[in-house]
Amino acid sequence: MALSIFLGWLVFSVSTSAECTREFLVGATDKYVAAQVAGSPTDVAALAAPGIIYTENEVPMGLARSVLTEPVHIDHNRSIHDTVNCATFTEIIAATNPHQYVIGTRMIFNDDNKISLMESIITDRGDWAFNATGYLYWNSLENWDPIPEEKRDSREVIQAAGNAYFERFKNESVVVPFGVPCSRLEGGASTAPLNMTGDSCTLAGLPSSLVVTNRRFVVDELMGVVDIYLGFPGLDRSQGQKPMPDSHMFRIESGKIRYIHTVSSCVEAGCGMNGTGPPPSRIRRGTFKIPKPIVH
Repeated sequence: MALSIFLGWLVFSVSTSAECTREFLVGATDKYVAAQVAGSPTDVAALAAPGIIYTENEVPMGLARSVLTEPVHIDHNRSIHDTVNCATFTEIIAATNPHQYVIGTRMIFNDDNKISLMESIITDRGDWAFNATGYLYWNSLENWDPIPEEKRDSREVIQAAGNAYFERFKNESVVVPFGVPCSRLEGGASTAPLNMTGDSCTLAGLPSSLVVTNRRFVVDELMGVVDIYLGFPGLDRSQGQKPMPDSHMFRIESGKIRYIHTVSSCVEAGCGMNGTGPPPSRIRRGTFKIPKPIVH
């Protein structure tokens, strides 16, 4: 029994980070974005803990081999800051960069305010529904301003709304709190044209027998946003049910989902969708080949 109590404490201590200030987290994401623009990981490395774990599309690597060594012209970036879990998430859209990207990066800080874990999902031509120009366009029509203090939801309400979305994937009886209007942006493809003033999130459909595990949350009450990192099973048809690196970012207003942004990476070009992706000779930076599209 003593052992089980100790293990329970150990799990709790590992999964719970010290609280840190919003000012510190904003400074950290600013440095991350500046580092990506410059193509130099130096400032990020200065924030890193000695044993930092860095991954791109769930492949561990050193910062010196990362996409941070490549200067990227960024057309849009958005960061959320979780002061309870000392964590951040940053969305980057590089539509006018010579090599287009949509990137999602999650950073976790330890008790010394050093980055202990940094997970980036790097998507480009061939990934799920990838279209950086479309991503930039649809994003420009949305309003992600800070939520007025008197209208802010609790972090529990915000997280529960995003979590309900994935609970519905395995149970049709789960009610997802979609707002009206609601739209989903996947790689660059938006559901908004299905109903520009209504709930296009429901119209786009959802799975009913898919179990999504390993959900990792970043919650920002000021912005009304939760980002969920996860492994998405069956996304890349060439990989069977192997979970693929995925991020879903939800904007919550008055307890309802207003916007969903996804960033999803595959292994094979076109995500195994019968050769609909780009030529398979093109190789993803680092390890994987490049992939592409549809709604999930």
